[in-house]
Formats: sequence, structure tokens, C-alpha cells
Amino acid sequence: MSRMIFVNLPVKDVTVSRAFFSGLGFEFNETFSDEHTASLVVSDLATVMLLEEARFKDFIRDEIADTSTSREALFALSADSKDDVDTLCDKALNSGGSAWMDPQDHGFMYGRSFLDPDNHVWEVMWMDPAVASGEQAPGEQAPS
Repeated sequence: MSRMIFVNLPVKDVTVSRAFFSGLGFEFNETFSDEHTASLVVSDLATVMLLEEARFKDFIRDEIADTSTSREALFALSADSKDDVDTLCDKALNSGGSAWMDPQDHGFMYGRSFLDPDNHVWEVMWMDPAVASGEQAPGEQAPS
């Protein structure tokens, strides 16, 4: 069974967050969006609900993590190629995001990361399909 995932994420201003992620090429499910919530479609099986902090508090008993001083999670997105990693991260940096960790290139896997306007960490990574499928071990030469 393939499971869907819905991540609920607090944001200070849903309009700013929506513009940021739209600029990265993401779409929104308007059925589940309103002036305080934006349903960010990552894939057919993954959605991130961007909830203004007051709305997010309706779902929790404790406090919202302060992303300026700590991490509540790391959100990792796959990319089809190294170039796609760079394209998405560069768009993020040009749309109001900021760089987070240094890029990592292990040959069979490449990734970069950025902070969105609310300081949530988004990692974008590519992995060689042969390694990802288990057909080839990291560092192993592809058959000729």
C-alpha cells in the first residue's frame, strides 16, 4: 500500500509562503486552502499544509518551535538530476530563501539545502537511480 503524507507546517504569513513556493514551481490544492492555510502539493502522495501560526496552534497543545534557534524537522525533496537540485535551490535563494548547509556531492548522491522565509530547512537531493534502486552499490562502476 502506498501511503499519503500530510505535513502541517506553521508559517508567519501564508501569503508570503505561498508566493515563495509558487516561485519555486509548486502548485496548491485550492480545495484545502484559504486565507490562513495553503495546501502545497509536493506530489500525488505528499502535501504540506502551510498554516498561519494561529491556525497551527489549533492542532497542538504546546508551543511552536522557534526555527530561528532550533530545528523541528528537515524536509527533503528528491530531484531528477544534479542540475534540477541546483535549479530549485537557486530559485529558492532568488525568491527570498537563504542558504543553509554547504552542498554535498558524493558522486552517486548530490544535495543542497535552503531555509524558507520561516526558517524551515528544505533539502533537495539527487541520487543515481541505479544506487537508489539497489542495482548498484555506492562507488561501484556501472556495467559497460
